[in-house]
Amino acid sequence: MTDPYHGTHPRHALDEVMHAPVRFSIVATLAAADKAEFAFVRDTIEVSDSVLSRQVATLEKAGHVAVTKGYIGKRPRTWLALTPAGRTAFAAHCQALRAIAGNGG
Repeated sequence: MTDPYHGTHPRHALDEVMHAPVRFSIVATLAAADKAEFAFVRDTIEVSDSVLSRQVATLEKAGHVAVTKGYIGKRPRTWLALTPAGRTAFAAHCQALRAIAGNGG
């Protein structure tokens, strides 16, 4: 008998942390670059500083995103980047989404 809580449906491969729409948008934006400035990500995914900060903290805690702080001249800057584990998780998450869509759910 198949365990109903650990089946073979592709949804079981979805990453629960990055599945949330804002977090998925952050990861998708970062997947296209080595790193991105906080303000660029904020403007690209159209959220406030506080929303982005909270969601990045969740992704960072999960090991998906690395946060680096520094300065350009005298202005403080924050850069975001996917970790190698984050890139792997994003690829697997996207593969699961394609499998779900391709199989009709």
